[in-house]
Amino acid sequence: MATAPRVVIIGAGVVGVNIADELAQRGWTNTLVLEKGPLDLPGGSTSHAPGVVFATNGSKSMTEFAIYTIDKFSDLKTADGRGSFNHVGGLELATTPERLAELHRRAGWAASRGHEGRVIDASEAKRLYPLIDQDRVLGAYHTPRDGIALAVQANRLLIERTRAAGVEYRDATTVTGIDQAGGKVTGVFVNDGERIPADIVISAAGFWGPAIGELIGLKVPLIPLAHQYAWTTPLEVLAGRNEQPAGASLPILRHQDRDLYFREWGDRIGVGSYDHDPMPVDITTLEEYSASTITAEQMPSSLTFTPEHFAPAWEATQELLPDTRGAQIQKGFNGIFSFTPDGGSLVGEAKTLDNLFIAEAVWVTHSAGIARAVAQLLTQGYSEVDLGDSDVNRFEAAQLTREYVQTTSERNFVEVYDILHPLDPKKEPRGLRTSPFYEQQKALGAYFLEGGAWERPYWYESNAALLDELPDEWKPPQREAWAAKFSSPISAVEAYKTRTAVAMYDMTPLKRLEVSGPGAGTLLQRLTTGEMLRAPGAVTYTLLLDRAGGIRSDITVARLDEETYQVGANGAIDEAYLQREARCQTRNDPSQWVQVRDITGGTACIGLWGPLAREVISRVSADDFSNDGLKYFRAKQVSIAGVSVTAMRLSYVGELGWELYTSADTARFLWDALWEAGQESGIVAAGRSAFNALRLEKGYRSWGTDMTTEHEPGEAGLGFAVKATKTDFVGSRRLEARAAASTKRLRCLTIDDGTSIVLGKEPVYLDGTPVGYVTSAAYGYTVGRPIAYAWLPLSTDVGDSVEIEYFGTRVAATVAAEPLFDPDMTRLRG
Repeated sequence: MATAPRVVIIGAGVVGVNIADELAQRGWTNTLVLEKGPLDLPGGSTSHAPGVVFATNGSKSMTEFAIYTIDKFSDLKTADGRGSFNHVGGLELATTPERLAELHRRAGWAASRGHEGRVIDASEAKRLYPLIDQDRVLGAYHTPRDGIALAVQANRLLIERTRAAGVEYRDATTVTGIDQAGGKVTGVFVNDGERIPADIVISAAGFWGPAIGELIGLKVPLIPLAHQYAWTTPLEVLAGRNEQPAGASLPILRHQDRDLYFREWGDRIGVGSYDHDPMPVDITTLEEYSASTITAEQMPSSLTFTPEHFAPAWEATQELLPDTRGAQIQKGFNGIFSFTPDGGSLVGEAKTLDNLFIAEAVWVTHSAGIARAVAQLLTQGYSEVDLGDSDVNRFEAAQLTREYVQTTSERNFVEVYDILHPLDPKKEPRGLRTSPFYEQQKALGAYFLEGGAWERPYWYESNAALLDELPDEWKPPQREAWAAKFSSPISAVEAYKTRTAVAMYDMTPLKRLEVSGPGAGTLLQRLTTGEMLRAPGAVTYTLLLDRAGGIRSDITVARLDEETYQVGANGAIDEAYLQREARCQTRNDPSQWVQVRDITGGTACIGLWGPLAREVISRVSADDFSNDGLKYFRAKQVSIAGVSVTAMRLSYVGELGWELYTSADTARFLWDALWEAGQESGIVAAGRSAFNALRLEKGYRSWGTDMTTEHEPGEAGLGFAVKATKTDFVGSRRLEARAAASTKRLRCLTIDDGTSIVLGKEPVYLDGTPVGYVTSAAYGYTVGRPIAYAWLPLSTDVGDSVEIEYFGTRVAATVAAEPLFDPDMTRLRG
């Protein structure tokens, strides 16, 4: 067996120690774990985390991480057989109708992921948790396998286990520098300058993570915020219930309508509160962390309790749990936790330095699951659970500024228990990233939502005047309140105009990368499933796979000249991957150097689509836009109204037209010229709501929603993107075996009643059993019925009947042949 690489892990909290253990289980024991403070008193969030584990999460991956953590901690037992997880169950209460509906949605998430949970009435909630005031409760969501993770005990047991396997630990050791050479990490500096060599370094430093990142100029987008936790004085009703002083037998409890959670501590109740303004913490002011100053009662992550902030929480506690009315707050603290701009964890390899990995902003709930994912990344090159929504590289440069991270992370604290719609935009900052067409869009009454810090038009109020002209068969049904949020019937007009006339779409937020240099073609040929060495002018839809053949992204690649490609990517994760691979290729062969550059901010894109698109563009361009002049999936340089444009013949809405790329300085002129030229053809500006509906009618997939690294091309319906004669690309060796073992397929569904609209993530039932989940959904304006895509068993086929559970109600649907619109591609190729 080859010698395992030398791994240095920074931080001996529940994340770092779990990573060491997961590596050891895979035969990697040449590991050193460094801890800033005393090893037996982890001073980060592990030391004070109450350990309440509610596994149900809007993210499928985070739910799976939590389930693994529950299972692993349950098996971590002391010498006398006590596990490190107490399965008391979880109980989330609803005191408003809106919350009760939300609990049904959460129960649906759990059902689709194999986690037991159900919505119960108030009387059953009272039976499970006798202390609640039943009259205040409308219902609850009960999860029997949730409970309390004993993080400190688990940490101690894991240290013992990994030490026995050969893992080393050093406490009282502060990392002061990261050593590197040739773009790769080579070691760390500690304390007074001692250098510790390393092949791989993993930062699991928790809220100290940004300080580690600063050592190499890496922005780690998290902030430490204080969160209040307090214990009551003993309650008579709990006397004698639990043998252990911190024992518990009642379920862990959430009162999310008041931003509270509770757990038993022997004969007391522990109360956690988010019912206060965010309290940012400057970690440079924390008490020095050393064995001589730290005790179990005084950790650097446990700040002085501020009763004035806790007053509303205590009042709400006494209202919900009447038995606390005669009690007092015995003690409390303000504990530091990590918050990020989108509430997710930060996991993966650093963008700018190879072999430096991050595992930050990870709560106890997900600790073992994420540790397993990190160990898999290191030992086999991929995680079996998709990391897209926790990838440390997912944020754009505009989202990494101190101000953006502070504002959005604090907002996530405020909204931690809020009921959020899938399209809920960030409240602030707004207007940070706007396309060159922003002023024209505002003048047309654009309704903006936010994504990736971009302002994105979803529909245009100027098109409301056309609603009366809409044919009856195009008019959508009235939506119920939840589905109607962030939607408008105006989108039907915009879809109609795209299908029958012509529409302009702002595609500027699409991530654009320029890949250039003598090795550009070689790089893309190695990383993608398509043929990249075609003649200049070729455009290819292709996939990036991980080593296991899972889909890490789908991209569009245009070869502009012999050494320049333009890549339409899905986001910053793709950029980081391509840059890392380009560094590796250049390092191995300097003559094949490659530069990967984000050109999004300096360019803009208009999607001009519809059956009348040619007559519009012919009015402002002398270039040949006929079928022969610019074939489907080809690109060329053209002049439109005197503006230099790269025109690509492709469409995500399934209609004739082009993506028209130009530099940001000439973009407004281009928009105005096309807009004026299109007036006699009935042109409209159209937004993302129509766009999403039209792309689903054509069966076009969206990465991160419809497919992830957990899916291979064939089962996702993208087998056509894998060139049959190409065999040597990342992931190719695993494709055949993985496809043969596949048990699921991405299927198109249509809703039988023609009116019920679902939004995504809902469970799908076959013969009364949950067998999959919805990915994307929309009302199909062209086909006149709601559409949903869903992962279903391989055995399902066209015509099969299924049910989608929407807020606790079953909606009948039918598996349909896809695409629903223009299966012969005559519109696109016409």
